[in-house]
Amino acid sequence: MVFLLLGVMSLAISLVSGGDTGFIFHGFQSANLSMDGPSSVSSNGLLQLTNKARTQKGRAFYSNPVVFTNTSSFSTTFVFAIRPQYPAPSDLGIMAFVISPTKAFPDALPSRYLGVFNVANNGNPNNHVLAVEFYAVKNNESGDISDNSLNSRNSTPAGYYANRFQFQNLSLASGLPMQVWVDYDGGKRQISVTVAPIHVNKPKTPLLRLSQDLSQILANANYVGFSSSNGRLTALHYILGWSFQLNGEAQNLDARRLPKLPPHRGNEQSPVGLPLLSLCLIVLVSLPIVYCICWKWKFSEIVEEWEQDYGSHRFKYKDLYIATKGFREKELIGCGGFGKVYKGTMPGSKVEVAVKKVSHESRQGMREFIAEIVSIGRLRHRNLVSLLGYCRRKGELLLVYNFMPNGSLDKYLHNQPKVTLNWMQRFRITKGVASGLCYLHEEWEHVVVHRDIKASNVLLDSEFNARLGDFGLARLYDHGSDPQTTKHVVGTWGYLAPEQTRTRRFTTKSDVFAFGAFLLEVVCGRKPIEQVNEDECVILVDWVYELWNKGEIIEAKDPNLGTEYPAEEIELVLKLGLLCSSCQPVSRPSMRRVVQYLNWEMPLPDLSSLSLYSTSLGLSFGNYGLCDSTASVPSHVDQSFSHCSVAESLLSGGR
Repeated sequence: MVFLLLGVMSLAISLVSGGDTGFIFHGFQSANLSMDGPSSVSSNGLLQLTNKARTQKGRAFYSNPVVFTNTSSFSTTFVFAIRPQYPAPSDLGIMAFVISPTKAFPDALPSRYLGVFNVANNGNPNNHVLAVEFYAVKNNESGDISDNSLNSRNSTPAGYYANRFQFQNLSLASGLPMQVWVDYDGGKRQISVTVAPIHVNKPKTPLLRLSQDLSQILANANYVGFSSSNGRLTALHYILGWSFQLNGEAQNLDARRLPKLPPHRGNEQSPVGLPLLSLCLIVLVSLPIVYCICWKWKFSEIVEEWEQDYGSHRFKYKDLYIATKGFREKELIGCGGFGKVYKGTMPGSKVEVAVKKVSHESRQGMREFIAEIVSIGRLRHRNLVSLLGYCRRKGELLLVYNFMPNGSLDKYLHNQPKVTLNWMQRFRITKGVASGLCYLHEEWEHVVVHRDIKASNVLLDSEFNARLGDFGLARLYDHGSDPQTTKHVVGTWGYLAPEQTRTRRFTTKSDVFAFGAFLLEVVCGRKPIEQVNEDECVILVDWVYELWNKGEIIEAKDPNLGTEYPAEEIELVLKLGLLCSSCQPVSRPSMRRVVQYLNWEMPLPDLSSLSLYSTSLGLSFGNYGLCDSTASVPSHVDQSFSHCSVAESLLSGGR
């Protein structure tokens, strides 16, 4: 318990009212410093701010004045270490980086007053001091955000972001050296603080960021340095190196040139605690070893050398396992032919994600597949679900997406939905998906063919805006080049273009065909293929086509829409669905043209002049083809394949 309590730490920024200079010290033997209290520099250049005496305060400031102005920016980095003398849950004091008008504080008090203020001047608006504080344990003597020091403008637990989602806690009282970066942008009026172990490069995400105008403080400031004080129990506060730059970026410290810390013999004043400390150490060392051995197989992953290039796109299986609570059924939010989808909350960052588990056919081609997944992860569009990254484990591939709170569109269209969408929402959804597909096909650096457009892969955010998701089957190729053929036909019944079953080639035109089926599904509230009985299916595109032939196409709308709808918009989307569902790829419009149609920027062509599809039920099955390589083909569908290629050259469309 003692060690757990030592691990409770915070960091805060306290603000009291409101010629370019640069220096760097790897050790302080020849540094130009003004020191008072117990502060001293050891023979190897180590700056020690406190000693073993209680309630003492020590300071060390750069002796030369720094000429700040009210528009100044500054950057500083330093390496420090806090070594407590007693492993107890009490006040170990505070260390702070300070910018102030003076380097002398004769009446200052220790502990929560930082060795800078006292009871009389605490809170005085004329102080003009900036302090970035580091303290090792909580006490409840003051009204700080974290119950620890002066009233801070902001505070946060100490730690660092290994990447966007993995937050690593830090124990400031561990006795190990830590590096801090403090940066203030005078133009943006923003200060940021970043902390990391000495062997870790500066994280891209700061630990703490605060928008604050420091112009009044800097206009009155002249000195930079450190102030440190012990509390009821003692800790030795060390500074190993320091770099500062006014109106620029501070020079990087070289860890190899920093002075070494003395051997850590903490607790030497408390021999009674040695047996307990030894027992705790044995337990703490033994338990992780046993735990790692038992769980190594459970969380084992496939990580090959070439994957190191993908950096933060690779998620740890353990993190995804924890996020989804062990992939338990209660977290299951979707299930399809290519895998199950689980809701999860990433440990540390608390970001909600959707994790899809899919099986790749073999390890052959995995490198190319992952390369495409990582490339697709760079897609950014308001109507696309962001693919955040992936994880590989044994025969599984896990894809990680942003979580959409309102789920997939299909649950609002089929099986007597509890919540139905009005026409305005549906029309906005169709335009959103069209815009996302136009981006994939024409506006990104590569051509991306989604290959699995359907209502269940259209997700809705908190405001029911459409986001096309599930890029597990997507493929990309360069603009101006020809798409490759695939080993298997993949997709979903009812959305497959007829040419895919013969050529096994994925193209933007096959995506347009699937989008046409999707448009009819959204307007009609019916699936592209519905089983009536064992021997009969209703093909949605045939049904809508017959109504159009009769001049009754508006009757295809979903009865759940009621009577409040603009008939011209419904007719537009239905006709566009028929146009996109043409049996001949050349007759299908591009997605850019589809967006123009939906925005009423140009009129639809006359459908009667196009070869669309057969009104024969058997031939329509041939148009849709096979949904994936593992599906069984019913006998009444097999017969249609031989007809489709002939039908494409013979059909003349409707009236």
